[in-house]
Amino acid sequence: MTIASVRQFFSQHAPDIHILELGQSTATVDLAARAHGVAPGQIAKTLSLRVGQDVILVVACGDTRLDNKKLKQALGGRPKMLAADEVAALTGHPVGGVCPFGLAQPLPVYCDVRLREYDIVMPAAGSLDSAVRIAPQRLAELAGAAWVDVCQEP
Repeated sequence: MTIASVRQFFSQHAPDIHILELGQSTATVDLAARAHGVAPGQIAKTLSLRVGQDVILVVACGDTRLDNKKLKQALGGRPKMLAADEVAALTGHPVGGVCPFGLAQPLPVYCDVRLREYDIVMPAAGSLDSAVRIAPQRLAELAGAAWVDVCQEP
C-alpha cells in the first residue's frame, strides 16, 4: 500500500492532485510545516483511533489536540490511539504518512471543523516524505468524511 495506493487513489478520483515528494522526512507537524513553508495548522494530521470497537480516522490541524470530551460526545465513546503496528495494518500507511486516501480497508473518516480556517491544507500521502496540497472541503469530499468539532483551540 503506502504511497502507491495513494497515487492510485488520486489517479482514479482526482487526477489533478499531485503528490509532493521531498526526499526528507515530513513525519511530524513541525518537520512538514518547515519543509512545505506553511503554518503548522495547515498540516492536516490524520489520527488513527479506536472508539469502542470501531477504528476511525480523524483529520485535524497540526497545531491542535484532540479534546476527549468533545470526541466522546461526537462519536459516542472514549477514544484510544492505535499502536503503530495496528495503524500500518489497518490503514496501509506508516505512522507519519497516514492519510485518509488509498487505505488498506475502508474506515470512517472525520475532519475537524478547524481545517476550514485554511484555504489549503497538506495531509501526508502515504509515506514519511510525501504530502498533497488540497482545499479542506475537497479533502473531506474525497475521503467521504463527516465534519465534527473534536479538537481543542490551538
